[in-house]
Amino acid sequence: MIVSLRGTLEVAGQGFAVVDVGGVGLRALVPASTAARLPAAGEQVKLFTFLHVQEDALTLYGFATAPELQLFELLLAVRGLGPSKALALLSGSSVDALRGDIGRENVNALRRIPGVGAKLAAQIVLDLKDKIGPVTGAGADDGELLAWLTTMGFAPAEAQGAVAKLPRDGSVPVEERLRQALQILRPE
Repeated sequence: MIVSLRGTLEVAGQGFAVVDVGGVGLRALVPASTAARLPAAGEQVKLFTFLHVQEDALTLYGFATAPELQLFELLLAVRGLGPSKALALLSGSSVDALRGDIGRENVNALRRIPGVGAKLAAQIVLDLKDKIGPVTGAGADDGELLAWLTTMGFAPAEAQGAVAKLPRDGSVPVEERLRQALQILRPE
């Protein structure tokens, strides 16, 4: 099993990265949050990975952090949720926000993520609410903030990158955090 990659980033595109490891280029599908953290081509990178084995394909998924990989693996345990939808969930919201939404059974927040309907959102909550662990306040509003930014036309990777740069003060209202994120995305 391939559990991580460390090497030179050859190229990164919408939802994927190619990492040269000892002369072999390995392509990994990545969520927007990981794409936002990737270095420039030619620089060193480390990805935590999950190898999905099917009858006709081997697909490698890469993540910048261990918590992203852990949540991805939890999402794969949800009935009716495959790796593509799990990757879309991680691209549509931060790890903290997803864990918070699942732990608080916030089906409406999950439904805001493209490709997640009412039935799938309810199934995610049902299957994972007891496995998700304690929910903290940090990042609880990230899902709403990311939804606003993507609705305003920013790519998920751009939105995640801006939200990651915001201070983690739970007392700041989401409207102020949106204003701060917009200043990062549209410096003037």
